[in-house]
Amino acid sequence: MPPRSNPTARQQRLGAELRKLREAAGLSTEQAAVLLDTKRTVITSTEAGRHGVSPERVRRIAFRYECTDQALVDALVDMCGDRTLGWWEAYRDLLPATFLDIAELEWHAQGLRVSTMTHMPGQLQTEAYAHALFQAAIPPLPAEEFEARVAHRVQRHQAIDRPGAPDYVLVIHEAALRIEVGGRAVLRNQLGHLMAAADRDNVTIQAIPFAAGAFPGSGQAILYALGQMPPLDTVQLDRTTAGEFLHSGAHLCKYRLQLDEMQRIALKPEETLDLMHTISLSL
Repeated sequence: MPPRSNPTARQQRLGAELRKLREAAGLSTEQAAVLLDTKRTVITSTEAGRHGVSPERVRRIAFRYECTDQALVDALVDMCGDRTLGWWEAYRDLLPATFLDIAELEWHAQGLRVSTMTHMPGQLQTEAYAHALFQAAIPPLPAEEFEARVAHRVQRHQAIDRPGAPDYVLVIHEAALRIEVGGRAVLRNQLGHLMAAADRDNVTIQAIPFAAGAFPGSGQAILYALGQMPPLDTVQLDRTTAGEFLHSGAHLCKYRLQLDEMQRIALKPEETLDLMHTISLSL
């Protein structure tokens, strides 16, 4: 399979971090090009994720930029070292690039923190549930893309149930547990799927009950992917359609605090299981 023509989320993030190193060193792109004995266009392409960069090149850039944070340099080297194509690449010609980028982000994350308000999380949707969600799209999706979106959505589970999978923490609103997407039978099976996932050692699920009232972050779903160190974390405001990837320090701090507060007010995992069981019995 040929490489993708568009940069992946991982390549874009590496480029963004190299740009931060350059700016921290007080260098313009022209000055950096002279320092690294290259063209300014190579600098800008690298920082945009469009130009490949080797581990040795990353170390040389960090040295020239006088970066003394060796842990950060090592983490950046790791980001460019793994160039294997993941399962999501099979959908490259069928789905928007952001769908592939989300799957890649989840796969490489050191941990995942997710919140969702009205739908089940993308990583744990059953096929029937995903089918019902995408069937509600306006305008209707073309048949081939519809099937691809459903299949891709279901395969996102691989990020959290493969050997050595990272910790996965889900905060889900009671509304998402009760909205009958696809009908009662689909929701009942979906709840069973969610309860089974909660039995995994790396999975923690907490529900925010209706009684909790207002809380920060209640108007959106959040995907927070942990990097090898906190400055390399990434936030994506997860939607059925494309969403923006955020990784500034201010954004990371904001969404960490929001997720912390959600977990504080949410039911404990065992209470969440009781709630899901009660809802399932009522269907």
